[in-house]
Amino acid sequence: MSGGNAQKVYADESYYHIYNRGVEKRTIFLDEQDYGVFLGYLKQYLLPKDDVGLRILLSDPKTSSREKDNLLKLIRLNNFNSEIKLVAYCLMTNHFHFLIYQNHGNSVDRFMNSLGTRYTQYFNKKYRRVGALCQGVYKAIMVNSDAQLLELSRYIHKQALPILRTPGLAWERRDSQPCSYPEYVGQRKSEWVHPEEILKFFSRTNPKLSYESFVAQTDDLSLIGKLIVEDPYEI
Repeated sequence: MSGGNAQKVYADESYYHIYNRGVEKRTIFLDEQDYGVFLGYLKQYLLPKDDVGLRILLSDPKTSSREKDNLLKLIRLNNFNSEIKLVAYCLMTNHFHFLIYQNHGNSVDRFMNSLGTRYTQYFNKKYRRVGALCQGVYKAIMVNSDAQLLELSRYIHKQALPILRTPGLAWERRDSQPCSYPEYVGQRKSEWVHPEEILKFFSRTNPKLSYESFVAQTDDLSLIGKLIVEDPYEI
């Protein structure tokens, strides 16, 4: 999933819209396990890694050989906790979207390469297939303003929340795809997702100025068009 793209301009301390879809628009999440594995990889990459604790368990004579093999894999696993913040995400059946903040200029590329390679290996092994899973290289477009940042978070969440209503909470769980919206409305807390980067622009006490109210409003296509390579609603 790594590689060059005409839209990629990497810089320190910057926000990016990251997205990709299955090759030939194929389904890349076939069941709940696939979603869970992908989210589990995100969690492992983005939470701090306890190297000391892992090495203590590795040296424990009571640890089995199989457990030691798993511990060694975890120790060797890349970790991006100090480099990447996942601000928003959604996983659709044949594509995904991330809103990411990176501290260093090459963090996004390393992160996406690790995630893409690992999930493709899992998927190909499970479904007995070979070859690339996603369509070419992932797309990464820099966010250049607060207005784009907010609009992108709304766009990402509305991809996963097709049933909208106003006023109040603008979604129904049974019709939603996996996404970070529950973190934004206080229904779930995940240490590896950072809604505070967006929520600081909204009121927690005035419903008319809340994030929920913002999401329920109409998208600003003039802003979204600058953050998507393809037609934003044909991804």
